[in-house]
Amino acid sequence: MSDDVWRREEIESPCVKLCSIHPVAQICVGCLRTLDEIGGWGMMAPEARRAIMEELPARRAQVSQRRGGRAAKVRRAS
Repeated sequence: MSDDVWRREEIESPCVKLCSIHPVAQICVGCLRTLDEIGGWGMMAPEARRAIMEELPARRAQVSQRRGGRAAKVRRAS
């Protein structure tokens, strides 16, 4: 299936189709936007979208720490 139908001449959405809201940071772990930003994206002016896109790299640190899995078990055991 192609996404060509959804392409428009505007600032692309940062969505990477990995939608899950981080329980603490309250941002999507895929695109790093808040629920309000995701919901309002289609109605935002290009300037507002650009401002959000510029903030996204700085948000990565809020969701990059993993607490579960093997790494957490190794840290607790030591």
